Amino acid sequence: MIEKILPSAIAAVEAYDDPPDAVLLPEEEPVVAKAVGKRRREFTTVRHCARQALARLGRPPVAIIPGERGAPQWPQGVVGSMTHCAGYRAAVLANASEIVTVGIDAEPHVALPEGVEDAVTLPDERVHLAELAAAHPDVLWDKLLFTAKESVYKAWFPLAREWLGFSDARLRFDPAGTFTAELLVEGPVVKGERLRGFEGRWLTEGGFVVAAIAIAV
Repeated sequence: MIEKILPSAIAAVEAYDDPPDAVLLPEEEPVVAKAVGKRRREFTTVRHCARQALARLGRPPVAIIPGERGAPQWPQGVVGSMTHCAGYRAAVLANASEIVTVGIDAEPHVALPEGVEDAVTLPDERVHLAELAAAHPDVLWDKLLFTAKESVYKAWFPLAREWLGFSDARLRFDPAGTFTAELLVEGPVVKGERLRGFEGRWLTEGGFVVAAIAIAV
């Protein structure tokens, strides 16, 4: 599913359950030693996916330890992103010589809990979502916006190494499956220019909504 909205240079691996051959490497065990079963399974399977993606890039398996703000620490020369939710896990990786940054997120295609939309949207975004919902009621646009903003943050953080809040980017969606994110804070310099925003893609499939951003070299 996720590969449909990513460039071909990116290796994408996803899982809809927790396969028995998904195991942690010794260095990863302490991270979830005290975690509940659900958290441990998600953590394990998404790393299993990431190691499969590394293999597709011709790279050996390595431990993937959370670093600053929980961002995964990838091997030198690799960029990537991971996501997991109920019933879905995915990892996408690429060589840094081809992709500058990538961010993905997936969520069940259900409405946000009451009150959450106001917390994660700007006033003009709420107007935009209402217009989209009136014209295309088959998509739960509030959940799509939440998912897309998560993908924005995951693409942003490896470049800026700074927090990006929900109110720090303004999103606009095209019902055909694309979106733009305008940064409302100063972005880092990428490819010699100040980053002012991102362009991404989205889709709904199999009860999930997914969003992805990738910047090519």
